[in-house]
Amino acid sequence: MQPIYYIIIFSVLLIIALAIVRGNKKDFKLEINKLVDLLGGKDNIVETEVEMSRFKVTLKDVSLANKEGIMKLGAKGVVEIDDQLKIIFGKDAKKLKRYMDDLK
Repeated sequence: MQPIYYIIIFSVLLIIALAIVRGNKKDFKLEINKLVDLLGGKDNIVETEVEMSRFKVTLKDVSLANKEGIMKLGAKGVVEIDDQLKIIFGKDAKKLKRYMDDLK
């Protein structure tokens, strides 16, 4: 095979790899808007914190939160303690906190 064919094959594979990576990237602004809705709206959120992989949210009325919907959004777990939800989002917790702070 001629070297030009190797360059063409490599280029095609690189384009496919970039398309896959870009397609798997989450749109955090869209995700955070859904999360705010699932937490009962912006006015229901009192405070947010991040503890390692957990996104901790203090709510005015925890009964307005849709825990099942939060799980469908990608959370690995949701724990309710009094007026707080501890949501396990893994490495995305810090990014979600940053976007949540921008909404305020």
